[in-house]
Amino acid sequence: MGIDMRNPTGWFEIYVEDISRAKQFYEAVFAVKLEELKMPDTQMYTFPMSQEGYGASGAIVKMVDCPSGGNSVLVYFSCDDCAVEEKRVAESNGKIIKEKFSIGDYGFISLVTDTEGNMIGLHSMK
Repeated sequence: MGIDMRNPTGWFEIYVEDISRAKQFYEAVFAVKLEELKMPDTQMYTFPMSQEGYGASGAIVKMVDCPSGGNSVLVYFSCDDCAVEEKRVAESNGKIIKEKFSIGDYGFISLVTDTEGNMIGLHSMK
């Protein structure tokens, strides 16, 4: 399925330095409860989400080497196999920051930059 057959954005992450402070802020501002998503070497709390709901969900994230501020919001684009788009990034003068890797039951991601230096994520289930 090509990108034109669905909404192009499938996930977002907001990188933070103080996960407790950020969790309190987002829960207060949006009157929601963020749920912890267990990930190796990463602290992550997701916004409420529904597979049947419209639009993309996301999370606040504390991860080594991903500071807050600047380019601290990462948009993930849904793909059938993120390795395909990752290859296209390299062919289109972008850069591969982190090659396709498993995120367990949640599929696979690649982290890349566009020609302007903006980091984006690619996500697929295979």
